[in-house]
Amino acid sequence: MAGKPEKMGNRYVNDLRRLDFAQSEAKRISFGWQAFAVAGLFLVAAGFYGFSSLDVAPEDVFILIAAASIGGYMALNIGANDVANNMGPAVGGRVLTITMAVIIAAVCESAGALLAGGDVVKTVAKGIIDPGNGVAVEDFRNLMLSALLAAALWINLATWLNAPVSTTHSIVGGVMGAGIAGAGFGLVNWVTMGNIAISWVVSPVFGGLAAASLLLFIKVRILRVDDRLSAARKWVPVLIGLMASAFAAYMAMKGLKKIWKPASQEVVMYSILAFFVAWGLAVPYIRSRAQSLSNRKKDIYKLFNLPLVIGVSLLCFAHGANDVANAVGPLAAIVSTFTADSVAAKVSVPFWVMAIGAAGLALGLFLFGPKLINTVGDKITRLNAPRAYCVALASAVTVLIATSFGLPVSSTHIAIGAIFGVGFLREYVENPNKKRLKSGHKLNESAQDAFNNINHRLRRKLVRRRFVLSIAAAWVITVPASATVSASLFYALQYLTRMAQ
Repeated sequence: MAGKPEKMGNRYVNDLRRLDFAQSEAKRISFGWQAFAVAGLFLVAAGFYGFSSLDVAPEDVFILIAAASIGGYMALNIGANDVANNMGPAVGGRVLTITMAVIIAAVCESAGALLAGGDVVKTVAKGIIDPGNGVAVEDFRNLMLSALLAAALWINLATWLNAPVSTTHSIVGGVMGAGIAGAGFGLVNWVTMGNIAISWVVSPVFGGLAAASLLLFIKVRILRVDDRLSAARKWVPVLIGLMASAFAAYMAMKGLKKIWKPASQEVVMYSILAFFVAWGLAVPYIRSRAQSLSNRKKDIYKLFNLPLVIGVSLLCFAHGANDVANAVGPLAAIVSTFTADSVAAKVSVPFWVMAIGAAGLALGLFLFGPKLINTVGDKITRLNAPRAYCVALASAVTVLIATSFGLPVSSTHIAIGAIFGVGFLREYVENPNKKRLKSGHKLNESAQDAFNNINHRLRRKLVRRRFVLSIAAAWVITVPASATVSASLFYALQYLTRMAQ
């Protein structure tokens, strides 16, 4: 028993080393004041890019430039806040450096936004409120501009305060608040709001269950058998194949719909084909990697490095497809009013609008994401490569399902739900209560108390319960806060508009 406290102390030291590694990586890539300068230039460029991409009447130039710039500002905040949650576990587990994580995320986020973001943008722009013929075009523009700016300001403040908020909650609250200010509670599409609210509850629960199930499978089939290497050679390629199958199904249904619309049978066929192709390629790769590894768990963890990188890439693609709506949904709605005399029933999303959102996501991650990445891997529970892989794949699948239904879910809360799922499974399976010293043990009373205190801290470290309260508070506060700010901005814009006339 005397060796156990030392072993537990080593585990605690390893946690500190992992966190110190992430912090040093974040400091190394920090840009300081230059980041704000680059961000400011991007917002100016976004405004003039919008101005050059659309011919509008002289009196509409200002609101077009403002909308494009604020859309870029929102995208920067999403990139700095949400995308960091996707890459944090991989960086905290030393699978990726922050530099590589930023590069991978920037490419995948942009691809997801440009290839697969269209349907969700329509939901955010037109599904939350139902203006019909009851709102004038000018009022509708002010409504959407207020919602966009309110959400961006709230996310910026929350990020500065290190508060775990949802960018999706922010924009939904902003649209709802400005809509109520503009035409009362009847303007809000409460059926759509109800579906969105249900998704906020269902998605993190589903993410947690999916991540826990994947980790339980890995533990039972790979990590807790006598011959771990043989088990890994058998099952890790299967896990890679499942990931490829899910990604192929989503791409067939949503990602490539602009150039290819397969039937349901074709989607199933290509998904199955992707599974076997990925599995066939993974078998020799895993076999080759396993030859240089021992049967220890730490060596087995290394086999999950590549699947983890693929998983976080998939998650970033899904995030780009889903959360680009938060940045450019209201912008697309404003742009649609310049080409019609009334508020259109459906929003056509121009490429330049999507480009602003995609570029903002990538740039926000590159400039401001590193300082947030360094805490995500150690925020809720300790993650290694297999655990982070389960979080990434479960989160990606949940976001992809939500995107296929056009629901603007919160990727942040999905990821948090998945991390909680992994942490609570560890608590249940490892059951650290059994490790406490029995009464009357040969260790003296003070040594026993010290050991029990160490064990208590380690047990609490499996899942940090205090984050439940902070997350719950963020869920409750974000929607009313962004709605209140949005309503205030709407009244201000309406006043300025009347003064200008």
